[in-house]
Amino acid sequence: MDFTTVVGLEVHVQLRTETKLFCRCRTVFGAPPNTLTCPTCLGLPGALPVINQRAIELGMRAGLALNCVIPPLTKWDRKQYFYPDLPKGYQISQFDQPLAADGWLEFTDPSGEGGSLRIGIVRAHLEEDAGKSMHDERSGQADTRIDLNRAGTPLLEIVTRPDLRSPAAAKAFLTELKLLLQYLDVSDCNMQEGSLRVDANVNLHVSAGDRLIETPIVEIKNMNSFRAVERALEYEVGRQYEHWRQFGGTRQDTAKQTRGWDDQAERTYPQREKEESSDYRYFPDPDLPAVRIEEAAIEAARSALGELPAAVRRRLETQYGLKPYDADVLVNQGPAAIGYLESVIELSGDPRRASAWLQQDVARAIREHQRSWQDPPLSSQTLGELLRRVSDGALDNNRARDVYQFLIEQGGGIAHAISSLGITTVDENAVEQLCHQVLAQNPQVIEDVRGGNQKAISALVGQAKRLNPNVNPGRFRQLCLDLIAAGWQPD
Repeated sequence: MDFTTVVGLEVHVQLRTETKLFCRCRTVFGAPPNTLTCPTCLGLPGALPVINQRAIELGMRAGLALNCVIPPLTKWDRKQYFYPDLPKGYQISQFDQPLAADGWLEFTDPSGEGGSLRIGIVRAHLEEDAGKSMHDERSGQADTRIDLNRAGTPLLEIVTRPDLRSPAAAKAFLTELKLLLQYLDVSDCNMQEGSLRVDANVNLHVSAGDRLIETPIVEIKNMNSFRAVERALEYEVGRQYEHWRQFGGTRQDTAKQTRGWDDQAERTYPQREKEESSDYRYFPDPDLPAVRIEEAAIEAARSALGELPAAVRRRLETQYGLKPYDADVLVNQGPAAIGYLESVIELSGDPRRASAWLQQDVARAIREHQRSWQDPPLSSQTLGELLRRVSDGALDNNRARDVYQFLIEQGGGIAHAISSLGITTVDENAVEQLCHQVLAQNPQVIEDVRGGNQKAISALVGQAKRLNPNVNPGRFRQLCLDLIAAGWQPD
């Protein structure tokens, strides 16, 4: 038996606006419950919604970056369902005329086979968020309280086509989508604060002889990380296949389901039968006019896109000669890291060394000192000057790291750090004398090198650094090899 995994995603992204979608209440995370509310987002009788233009602009920007078509007219609809944290008894959303549709997102195939995957985007539409149910089971009474601060927060729901064929591909898609949205500055995509939420739809196409059987579609909710999405899909694929094997299932065996993900138990569990669009009884919202989108507004949104992650990766590879892996790591650090990198490259003239330092030393310092790429421990100008000295041979990499650490902890300039650390330049004669001294103490290394094992010379570098910490290891290594090749013998 053979089967194909079929996955589609629904991603809810909170837009970076100051106020809610249809009122002027603020969208601040962490405020005391029910303090960011008004008659409109509380659903009180007589309160009328007013459209947030900034949400439309950000939604268009995201839609264009996802290669979607922006229509000349979009409208609002009421999605009917009843839940305690939905005060109006309906959600204002978009049904048949969304803000953006028919797009795609391309990303690197995570299978390791090379190439890329292009996943279709059905639609990207605006809608208001519901409130939040807070379940308190400490008293043993399973009390639930409602916080309506989030009610009315602007969301962009991005719906993919069922083009994903593995849990790993779903995770890779979400990683690329999050990065894209952050580069666009349309959302902070903070999953811990609810700024990005994912529902996954999955079923199997099972080949049974000359028949193709589709298992019922399952929607998975309650996933709080991209890794959780991947694990939930892996579990659900296995569960559906075992169910099919056990019951010889057909599509009619079980209704479509909505299942939750239990991260601790690492399993999905049934919640309810999955709704169809007809269950929501969509109809046009009578309180909101349709929005006509002028071509000038679309072009303004397009001009605000800036350089997107895929283009940045290509430029780092072609302009600076970075390897694809290094370019990808740096791009995933965000736009501020790319700006920092390019400033360091301009000052140091050494793209690959700058790339290595950012991925290792600078990234580690940012973590240890709890800083960010917007506010790094050392300015790009100072780091660029420091790496210029390494490229020119005035400092070796290890001594440059000592200087870097000194500058972070003590401040001041590079010259002051070098002086304080007692770093001096070792002239050529001193390096050659050191080579003679160390080679004389290690005749076996000389034999190994002459026997073709040039890596044996590395054993001498540590000895040289202990004798003179300021010696350039690269210059010492090369001079030793030159002396051995010239037939050097101890005096």
